[in-house]
Amino acid sequence: MTTLDPARAGRLRRLPLALFALAFLMMVGRPQRVLAHDGPPYPIVSDRLTGPYAVSVWTDPDTTDDGSAGGQFWIVLRQRDGTGVPDGTRATVSIAPRDRAGTLRTSATEPVEGNLSRQFAAIVMDHEGWFRVTVAIDGPLGVATIDSEVEGTYDLRPAPGLLVLYMMPFVLIGFLWLKLVLRRRAGRFTPGP
Repeated sequence: MTTLDPARAGRLRRLPLALFALAFLMMVGRPQRVLAHDGPPYPIVSDRLTGPYAVSVWTDPDTTDDGSAGGQFWIVLRQRDGTGVPDGTRATVSIAPRDRAGTLRTSATEPVEGNLSRQFAAIVMDHEGWFRVTVAIDGPLGVATIDSEVEGTYDLRPAPGLLVLYMMPFVLIGFLWLKLVLRRRAGRFTPGP
């Protein structure tokens, strides 16, 4: 059996720790938001009274790189007394980047299953970050405007912190395996009974 000189054996013992540190830094070293949205729509405005309307805005703010309209907005409209809105009531959703220069994007809503009290619009969100959201309502009862903001995120992309957590068991198993291989090469491994 060949033996390693002490200097080389010391470097080989430190190799697993160095590889683990390098992998860890590569995974978490990129500055990204840890709390990204991935899931069902959530409200950004709930039953806000404005003009003659009570308005709720739900969103699934997914950004896309391919130009598809991933930012989805559902507008729930009622009259102040809780009844539905009359025919001809329409909403328009506009978004603009809050954290950088960018263009204003606007989309008219369409009734969901013919119900004017529930309207839907999809808009292209071309980058991750914060967007100002404006919903303009126009109809026989009058006009109203709601302002809010939302953070656009990529869908189905794990946060770096979660990626580290998910990778940890595999890294630890690899570390233990490499340690075992190095012990065998150094001739210090004694198998159990």
